[in-house]
Amino acid sequence: MSRIAETFTRLQAAGEKALIPFITAGDPNPGLTVSLMHGLVEGGADVIELGIPFSDPMADGPVIQRASERALLHKVGLRNVLDMVREFRRSNQQTPVVLMGYLNPVHVLGYEVFAQEAAAAGVDGVLTVDCPPEEAAELSAALIAAKLDPVFLIAPTTPMARVKQIAALARGYVYYVSLKGVTGAGNLDIDDVARKIAALREFIDVPIGVGFGIRDAETARAISTAADAVVVGSRLVQEIEAATPETAKEQLTRLVASLKDAIR
Repeated sequence: MSRIAETFTRLQAAGEKALIPFITAGDPNPGLTVSLMHGLVEGGADVIELGIPFSDPMADGPVIQRASERALLHKVGLRNVLDMVREFRRSNQQTPVVLMGYLNPVHVLGYEVFAQEAAAAGVDGVLTVDCPPEEAAELSAALIAAKLDPVFLIAPTTPMARVKQIAALARGYVYYVSLKGVTGAGNLDIDDVARKIAALREFIDVPIGVGFGIRDAETARAISTAADAVVVGSRLVQEIEAATPETAKEQLTRLVASLKDAIR
């Protein structure tokens, strides 16, 4: 059983939902990322999504775009991100880490090489935003062979034929995008999300996490009544952006703790 599966099994046995915070590796500087990851865990993170900086993050709103830009100013690339995970694993062997990013850096490195290096670094899952299930077989096979979980996005507009394809490939969990638009967008309809998740459960056996538009404890609590996990990204990246390097970890830990308390 993977670290991700073990985490969800433990939480489900306790009647709890998972909190999955997202930060961008290398933001605001590469030397702070591992400390921020530990801060997420101290606040109550169950799984960490670590963003791979990319020059054209088409699914992300301005907040996470700026985070990628800050990281890229420090020339943070995919292998640097793997080094950060490796360092995190020196003192944390329990918390699953999912790399979230775009296909191009993975494709350039090569699927098998990437999967092997990611597994060796201590990565548990990979979500490539712009790799649809129709084109994911080769990458998914490399990930599964390396005992990594391929994680997929499902949008409000995803047709059921594609949902079934995702259900056949997905491991660990699936990430349901709670609204149309980019990360950080608003106008979250809780009732609509709950109806959609109920429909997805007819086809999907792995846990369902919900993200995009979750910005506070109240929204996180409402989403947790329907989802297995609550994913929060832009709000946390905003906190990093507003903090100084000296205060970022403390502020991030405090915010994550408030979100975790809300979904217990």
